[in-house]
Amino acid sequence: MIRLRPRGQYAPLAFAAAALLLAAFVLAPAFAAEPELQHAKPADVGLDPAGLEKLNEAMHGMVDGGQLAGVVTMVSRKGKVVHFDAYGKRDIENGLPVEKDTIFRIYSMTKPIVGVALMTYYDEGRFTLDDPVSKFIPEFADLKVAKEDGPDGMPITEDADHPMTMRELMSHTAGLTYGLFSQSQVDTLYVNANILDFNQSLKDMIDKLAKIPLRQQPGSMWHYSVAVDVQGYVLEVLAGKPLDEVLNERLFGPLGMTDTAFWVEPDKVDRFSHMYQSNGGKLAKVEFGQYLEKPNLLSGGGGLVSTATDYMRFAQMLANGGELGGVRILKPETVELMHTNHLPAGVTDMGPIYRGNRFGLDFSIVTDPNPATDHERAKGEYWWYGIGGTWFGINPVEDLVVVGMIQSRDFRASGMARIASKRLAYEAIVD
Repeated sequence: MIRLRPRGQYAPLAFAAAALLLAAFVLAPAFAAEPELQHAKPADVGLDPAGLEKLNEAMHGMVDGGQLAGVVTMVSRKGKVVHFDAYGKRDIENGLPVEKDTIFRIYSMTKPIVGVALMTYYDEGRFTLDDPVSKFIPEFADLKVAKEDGPDGMPITEDADHPMTMRELMSHTAGLTYGLFSQSQVDTLYVNANILDFNQSLKDMIDKLAKIPLRQQPGSMWHYSVAVDVQGYVLEVLAGKPLDEVLNERLFGPLGMTDTAFWVEPDKVDRFSHMYQSNGGKLAKVEFGQYLEKPNLLSGGGGLVSTATDYMRFAQMLANGGELGGVRILKPETVELMHTNHLPAGVTDMGPIYRGNRFGLDFSIVTDPNPATDHERAKGEYWWYGIGGTWFGINPVEDLVVVGMIQSRDFRASGMARIASKRLAYEAIVD
């Protein structure tokens, strides 16, 4: 044992320093270790290894056939990862392979993450689903609603029949839009205002939205929108700090999601996949999205990058009822609430593209499996995907989680990969 032998006039200071050091060591909190994903053999959790090999063959075939540059897939069942595969290239031009820790733009798969972070405040009693959004964003207190087209590109408006609620904000029924997926004078106003300008702040976005009428009455229809970007701002209001700090504290740190962020740090750029699109029958690199430096706009609707492992941590936490490796993020009943249908009475579905689905709180839910897109055992699955080709699905009935990561601007190819991977994972179930 090393003995401290202070001498002379410095002795009291030295002893005091030693005492403080000892006290700090004894009293320091024991930080929980990073929660680990559990692994098992497929047969141990009721999956056929040959069935999962068919999943590999399908994904590899799309790469070998030139439809995808590279792909990473993960499958877990009964809380344990049984399939983890990476194949193809993250950088075709330089011959760099896709690897299990490759970083992908996940775009709209950011939405469930922001929704879960918001619901941690719900668990703390900081808001209810029936609260008006204007309770947290006063700028939204007197929003008008477009009634019909008007002169000079400005719609004729009417009063909202009720203030948009947090439930409506989290289920894309608040009356907002994107400006991209439909045509109306309100959509044009979104485009002209550059609502998702990455050079602005979230507060700037809110100020713009406060000057534009709602596209339709709150609660009247499901319409994909900037609602989760607005949720990101609500998180900033509740936390009193920037969205990236909120997500780090509430989710990424506790779950060990070390590669999930709004930008790729310089020491990780070599793991960042390029984006590809078919051009004349060949895959060509197409870069879009500002991810190499921190953006001013922290987009809760589509701004994150991540890895398959990080997203599986997030998804498995939900599949486990809100906890991973002893780290609890949400109450089990709150997780269930998020994948319960919240579409208002009279809003029966999400339109023809998502036939057979309803919508919860930032998740789509398979309520009536569509033979064209879903396996018959998919009922109850809650899921979403990103416009760059990433996807996930969590099925509490079958206790199955599927995560897929590609970087493709070919919607047909990415749709085929998403549908095939989940269908083949379901087909591998043998009990």
